[in-house]
Amino acid sequence: MFTIVLQVLSLLVFLITSALLGAWLRRHPGKKSAEGASRILHFVFFVAVFPPVGLGFFYPGLTQFDRELGLGSLPRHPLVTMVGLLGFLVGMYLFMAANVALRRLGQGANAFRLTKRVVVGDIYERTRNPMSLGFYLWAAGGGLFVRSTYLTLLTLLIAIPVHVFYLKYFEEYELELRLGESYLEYKRRVPFLLPRLRSRKG
Repeated sequence: MFTIVLQVLSLLVFLITSALLGAWLRRHPGKKSAEGASRILHFVFFVAVFPPVGLGFFYPGLTQFDRELGLGSLPRHPLVTMVGLLGFLVGMYLFMAANVALRRLGQGANAFRLTKRVVVGDIYERTRNPMSLGFYLWAAGGGLFVRSTYLTLLTLLIAIPVHVFYLKYFEEYELELRLGESYLEYKRRVPFLLPRLRSRKG
């Protein structure tokens, strides 16, 4: 139960920090402010959110959350297992492909080494947030694969909405301040999350 409370509280901390820093940026717009706020929020994520998620792998263990809460597990069905495995693998691919593209094309990374230019090639031609989409599929797929009602619901009902709020309220505005018109033009051309099947140049 301790890990469960910690995970929910960590997501709440991330939500509140995203809201506060997003509001602060709107009162203090500027490239330097955006860089500083982004680094603070990444620090909060890696200190507050990442450890409780990692802890769950070992205590109580991914298959034990439902028992801790007295919940029934998801049905033991080949379709549930296959959908979970597919989501997990596709999510891992998108996450890794996005990281490679950021380092190769953006002269930065996804955390403290902020990208210096808008990445418009590779997987970023099809969706503006392939790394986030990968994370969502990975987490939801993992929950389905281990048949955990708690992990699946936590991902779908709390983690994804909190992270989408961060993307829309904080990160998009922060990128507008840091990268300017090139990001705004990219934002007009490429969908927010669900990928376009065919890339479009120009």
